[in-house]
Amino acid sequence: QVQLVESGGGLVQAGGSLRLSCAASGSPFSVNAMGWYRQAPGNQRERVAIITTNGSTNYAESVQGRFTISRDNAKNSVFLQMNSLKPEDTAVYHCYARRGWPYTGREYWGQGTSVTVSS
Repeated sequence: QVQLVESGGGLVQAGGSLRLSCAASGSPFSVNAMGWYRQAPGNQRERVAIITTNGSTNYAESVQGRFTISRDNAKNSVFLQMNSLKPEDTAVYHCYARRGWPYTGREYWGQGTSVTVSS
């Protein structure tokens, strides 16, 4: 059982920055990957960034160079530093976590935090 709670969303002007945070609680043992997905109105859910316990990262092309994902393994937290925000970044951002052995394949999602970037 893992619960994910996001924070840090809000309204910013284009070119501004936000930092999203997500904390895993409950029984967050063997969480080996965490990340962020987003969904904008009228669009499919998009993977934004993923980070594994060894620090390997993967970013969507649309955010490469602007967003940075990081994590605190001891605190089971993941962060997304979003710089140079664009109106097209407007979406609900959801925290994601995946567990390894003995919970291989288990996935968890947060309820989301809203990010709005004005032009």
